[in-house]
Amino acid sequence: MRIFVYGSLRRKQGNSHWMTNAQWLGDHCVEDYQLYSLGHYPGAVPGDGSVLGEVYRIDAATLGELDALRTAGGEYKRQLIQTPYGSAWMYVYQRSVEGKKFIPTGNWLDRDQY
Repeated sequence: MRIFVYGSLRRKQGNSHWMTNAQWLGDHCVEDYQLYSLGHYPGAVPGDGSVLGEVYRIDAATLGELDALRTAGGEYKRQLIQTPYGSAWMYVYQRSVEGKKFIPTGNWLDRDQY
């Protein structure tokens, strides 16, 4: 199975150690989403824009660990998207982004520019 990550799980980011057993497949830009900074990590929500991230091949154990990390408390919901590498899971933020910092480039690495 595959997963699309766009924030702290990306290479050289704070939670990239969760992806140690994953196989990087490539970069991808997901359309019709907007990216917001929630502080130390981002949230992608449906909207007019795009979100840049990375696609990985992962095993069921890694997906279970990521679910525990991301879906606890209902903050994110896992959704299936299409990528050039096949369908992949993406964690979509479920709470309000009102008052949160919008990242217009859709790239978490640009968060300090806004």
